[in-house]
Amino acid sequence: MGHPAAVWDYKAATEITKDWNGIDQVVLRSPHGASARVSLYGGQVTSWRNEHGEELLFTSSKAIFKAPKAMRGGIPICFPQFGNGGSTELHGFARNKIWTIDDNPPPLHPIDSHGKSFVDLLLKLSEEDMKCWPHSFEFRLRVSLAADGDLNMISRIRNLNGKPFTFSFAYHTYFSVSDISEVRIEGLETLDYLDNLCQKERFTEQGSAVTFESEVDRVYISAPNAIAILDHEKKRTYVIRKEGLPDIVVWNPWEKKSKSMGDLGDEEYKQMVCVDGAAVVKPIAIKPGEEWTGRMQLKVVPSSFCSHHLGL
Repeated sequence: MGHPAAVWDYKAATEITKDWNGIDQVVLRSPHGASARVSLYGGQVTSWRNEHGEELLFTSSKAIFKAPKAMRGGIPICFPQFGNGGSTELHGFARNKIWTIDDNPPPLHPIDSHGKSFVDLLLKLSEEDMKCWPHSFEFRLRVSLAADGDLNMISRIRNLNGKPFTFSFAYHTYFSVSDISEVRIEGLETLDYLDNLCQKERFTEQGSAVTFESEVDRVYISAPNAIAILDHEKKRTYVIRKEGLPDIVVWNPWEKKSKSMGDLGDEEYKQMVCVDGAAVVKPIAIKPGEEWTGRMQLKVVPSSFCSHHLGL
């Protein structure tokens, strides 16, 4: 018998179903049992499970699954702004729009397709939408699941305008963890960061790893392209690899803020951490006809792997 991936039908491993609002969602499966779900509402990954069926992304038990509210959890896409620093709604409009399946996207490198189940999505604004953000663009998103269960996201944003425009961007990824006080993030040591709890004042990370004892809301500047989130209790490590995304956002609301958030349970901050590949500090500028690409790969490995094995 050959390796199962050699005879795995990746197209058959991609299924379109309906989500909780009757909106299409795409289910991706790997030959070893991993899976991912992508909703056409927001182009949002709402689930990523390993081969044992364990959910790797956090979703709040109080998440509001109803437009125009964005779902609290999974991987919302923040575009064309992150946070409230822009002319559109909080974290931008991409996470609150209906995307379409793109049956004939411009080709990517074969390595982005080979041995993966994937879906290509497309976002374009209506004339009504352009009253809020008057720039013409195409946003193409590929979400793929590799044979080993790695989740890959590739965003391509092309300027169809006759003039340049700028935007901010983040894959606002909610990771599921066992206990936030037992979590550490490696790869950000000695970096400068902007602290959103101190009017974006700039500090330098002093610890050998980022740990959590209170609310954290930071943007790490010029972060390396590989970051690790170690979950001590579950003995597993998430590895984030990114391209085209210079920053890393780290967020946990902690107890006080959680109680003020209607779509997050009072104690749920303990089971989540957001670590985002992002372009926030210096917005991306693209000229007419140009295209920007931002990639993120998520992998989960046993924590017995040492950091140097992960290329950190």
